[in-house]
Amino acid sequence: MISFSEFTLANQLRVIVHEDPTVQIAVMNILYDVGSRDEREEKTGFAHLFEHLMFGGSVNIPNYDEPLQRVGGENNAFTNTDITNYYLTVPAANIETAFWLESDRMLSLSFDSNVLDVQRKVVVEEFKQRYFNQPYGDVWLKLRPLAYKKHPYKWATIGKEISHIENATDVDVKEFFYRHYVPSNAILVVAGSVTVDQIKTLAEKWFEPIAAGTKPVRNLEAEPVQQTKRVQETSENVPANALYKAFHMGGRFDQDYYAADLLSDVLSRGQSSRLYHQLVKEKEIFTSISSFVLGTIDPGLLVISGRVRDGVTLEDAEQAINTVLQEVLEKGVTEAELEKVKNQAVSTIEFGEVEVSNRAMALAFAALSGNTNLVNTEKEELSAVTTKDILQVAKNILREGNSSVLYYKSAKQELQT
Repeated sequence: MISFSEFTLANQLRVIVHEDPTVQIAVMNILYDVGSRDEREEKTGFAHLFEHLMFGGSVNIPNYDEPLQRVGGENNAFTNTDITNYYLTVPAANIETAFWLESDRMLSLSFDSNVLDVQRKVVVEEFKQRYFNQPYGDVWLKLRPLAYKKHPYKWATIGKEISHIENATDVDVKEFFYRHYVPSNAILVVAGSVTVDQIKTLAEKWFEPIAAGTKPVRNLEAEPVQQTKRVQETSENVPANALYKAFHMGGRFDQDYYAADLLSDVLSRGQSSRLYHQLVKEKEIFTSISSFVLGTIDPGLLVISGRVRDGVTLEDAEQAINTVLQEVLEKGVTEAELEKVKNQAVSTIEFGEVEVSNRAMALAFAALSGNTNLVNTEKEELSAVTTKDILQVAKNILREGNSSVLYYKSAKQELQT
């Protein structure tokens, strides 16, 4: 159980405090309700660019890292399709330094053109290294627009095209910042050796003077229900043929999310799972295989992916997957299988809660759902899933017409044959 208190400042900044006197540190986590789904299709990659720009200094603090390191702190951040999350850890006695740093860059980020030039180059290089210069790196650049035709999940968090970042202007950057990086669009969590009264005083001192801004209103185009299977082939210089099969499913806060998540675990979590046991160990069709859910806030994907053994065609490999899925659709899963993956899922949550920083992050994300206590009910939600629930969600999701399949062929193997 993660205890917490929450309050809202006059400028609409939501604040959550988790007291843990057993540690000597304090963690600050700021979640901004902005991700790549909030970008315009002609200007993508901005949320991720801002993950970098926010460390480029503010008007009053030219170097973010230096004062933090001086008090023994460390920090990091990440961006995905739905959120941008910044987090730092300091000795508890130095928590006010965290308030000073974070409030100042929320108040007035530096828009120095040199900083933009540097970070733009960093992101472009990251784009090339992660997506173009490593095997299978461009999978999501191909699979997302195959699966999504309307919703902005059709482009990756890094962006749709490198040119969008290369051509980002000072005006573009300022407009994006003042639209999304405002108190009314953020959730602040402080956890560790702190008290609620202490944090309320510091929050009112450092954050409350910042103008609330106007929380953006989302009006994203919903993805139509997919009725027909989509298939795309690509060929690159990769070690082996690979198969990616994606099915549309509900969003992270939907009622059937936990059943879908556990279904993916039954299929591939561990060597006794359905896909691994049958297709890797027994039939040796794949050298590796996995299934997972994206966990996106808007309706997402359940994805099955695997590297295909030499001599096996991608068509035969997909048919082998379909056979395993059909077994689930016809007979469901056993109580033993379900109990196993439930225990694994609950253990993963409990292990994650050992770290104060993970608790802070979990509280911020739960608060985004509108129910912060979701952080404490997730294990109950998982435990309540039945084999009947798994069968129902499998029938809803694992429809062939609901699938998008990417045949990722090895150019090396094609030359050999």
